[in-house]
Amino acid sequence: MSRAKAAKNTDRQAEFDSLMPASRVDRRGFIVTALGAGFALAVQPTAAQSPIKTDTEGLTAGEVAVPVSDGVMVAYRAMPVAAGNAPVILVVSEIFGVHEHIADVCRRLAKEGYLAIAPELFARYGDPRKIASVPDILATIIAKTPDAGVMADLDACVTWAGKNGGDVARLAITGFCWGGRITWLYAAHNPALKAGVAWYGRLDGEINDRTPKYPLDLAAQVKAPVLGLYGGEDQGIPLEDVDAMRAALKKAGSKSQIHVYADAPHAFHADYRPSYRKDAAEDGWKRLLVWLRQHGV
Repeated sequence: MSRAKAAKNTDRQAEFDSLMPASRVDRRGFIVTALGAGFALAVQPTAAQSPIKTDTEGLTAGEVAVPVSDGVMVAYRAMPVAAGNAPVILVVSEIFGVHEHIADVCRRLAKEGYLAIAPELFARYGDPRKIASVPDILATIIAKTPDAGVMADLDACVTWAGKNGGDVARLAITGFCWGGRITWLYAAHNPALKAGVAWYGRLDGEINDRTPKYPLDLAAQVKAPVLGLYGGEDQGIPLEDVDAMRAALKKAGSKSQIHVYADAPHAFHADYRPSYRKDAAEDGWKRLLVWLRQHGV
């Protein structure tokens, strides 16, 4: 998709992870200092949904405080009680922040032996979990969150994990929607990363001072192998972008791969939303675990 066409489609794609033009941010400290519990207001599960609930038996799980350049950032961490030197995986949320679904993903990974940490990367700008409107989240929080700051905060989480029971020599990242795009970016940013799994993250889009590059721009710079998981029925990420990313990765000689679930929509892993597709979600999870282990994480 051309950049011009992507810009025209921004409003239509807003429900997913489109980013609005950048605006000035007055950084006077953190707004979010605690995660609370439950699901984000903008995507509360309906009566028909039965979100997966992973217990904490055998785990150390809950909020932690991660030192960053300008303060302390709250994050959710889960890891086996007796792990000692567990491989580390960064978990990057959708635009809804670190709500119950993301915490549960961390617990699922901890059950597999990982130290999983999900930072509240929007902490300086507001709490997306408490905003009921997706456009309001985009305008008031996402539009103010710079890629460069996100990369630095993720680096800080790696440092924290290395001092708190994690083996950062075995480092991975996974992310969903907005976090899927960030997964690709982090794989180009951190040469120490061993592997990544990007769930339906945008590959191209509007360029501005906060989002200066997209995965398609960085395909040749992706250092760690990334597994991209996409839906063939995703209304916000056209298959032509997926094909273009495949071609760019191949040209660069990357070991990254992309798998498309032909009948799946966007957010097919989100078990708390109507977009959830059980077969695709479960298969994607199996692929994630195999991918991490194949690449030494």
